[in-house]
Amino acid sequence: MISFKDLHQGEEPLLLGNVWNVQSARIYEKLGYKALATSSSAVALSLGYEDGEEMSFEEYFYIIKRIKESVSIPLSVDLESGYGNTAGIVTSNILKLLDIGIAGINLEDTYVVDGIRQLLDREAFAEKLKDIFSTLKERRGNVFINIRTDPFLLGMENALEETLKRVKLFEELKADGVFVPCISDENDIKTVVSATRLPLNVMAVPGLPDFSVLKKLGVRRMTSGAFLNRYIYKQLEVMSEDITNNKSFTSLFA
Repeated sequence: MISFKDLHQGEEPLLLGNVWNVQSARIYEKLGYKALATSSSAVALSLGYEDGEEMSFEEYFYIIKRIKESVSIPLSVDLESGYGNTAGIVTSNILKLLDIGIAGINLEDTYVVDGIRQLLDREAFAEKLKDIFSTLKERRGNVFINIRTDPFLLGMENALEETLKRVKLFEELKADGVFVPCISDENDIKTVVSATRLPLNVMAVPGLPDFSVLKKLGVRRMTSGAFLNRYIYKQLEVMSEDITNNKSFTSLFA
């Protein structure tokens, strides 16, 4: 089987199936997806939490392990900011994931306090990553570490400029990929791709170009985040309302 890292270098951009339980993971595998990635937001919602590390790592790890044991394709984990307030704790969490065969992780440069997402200082985040990479030692090569940077997600006025500065640091630290959620403008995407050798991961947002355009722009990885999860449960709401209003289950079998 082709390695997870090599999947980022194929002719076509890697489309990951974002999952939140075994059922969703098995559907993607059945459809022929080459790899999966957890959506921390979707998993949190399924457990009754909001996004932003409200669930414990232990709760999250149980779901991750169940998914990993139930599929045969590579699984990457959205680890948010690491589920720990020190590099040592974050590294310990990563090692636990490696022990069950996880192929990749996402680490992000923001954290959530009282529902407000904040961007970590650029140099402080780089130092945190340096400590994590160093502590992983020889096992660093066993995992694809995709670094998420959030200036576009936060709607910063200088989002492109700040993103480029951060991406440069990630490349110097020898990260494996970079994830820029909420980037959608073709020129911005092209600029980021041209500025780094790291594979660029974009996420489904309104206005994102279609896959053929993203391929031409040089995007290497695409994800849907929690949007499919939210869509599915919105449809559940619509269907349940239809059953209630029509006092019939007929619409379930239409």
